[in-house]
Amino acid sequence: MINPRVTLDADSLGPVGQRLRKPLEDQLTSALQHATHTVEDHYTGESVPEVAQELLVETRGGLHPDIAAGFEPDGAQLTAVAAAIVEEHR
Repeated sequence: MINPRVTLDADSLGPVGQRLRKPLEDQLTSALQHATHTVEDHYTGESVPEVAQELLVETRGGLHPDIAAGFEPDGAQLTAVAAAIVEEHR
């Protein structure tokens, strides 16, 4: 089972973001982990880029619309999670 975590770069956050960093990381991590499990459960041989896109869509779907609109995960890290899902099903 894959359980990715989201961490935010404190240097890129403003004062409000820095105060909310931990709860926001927790919410983003929860949404990403739920998306990962959903995509894993429904995996039917899609490619890594397709799985990465599914992860992004599912993760955003689990967030408040305002948070989802601003959620831009690191593409390489999201691809790594997608690759782990694909590899797990080979």
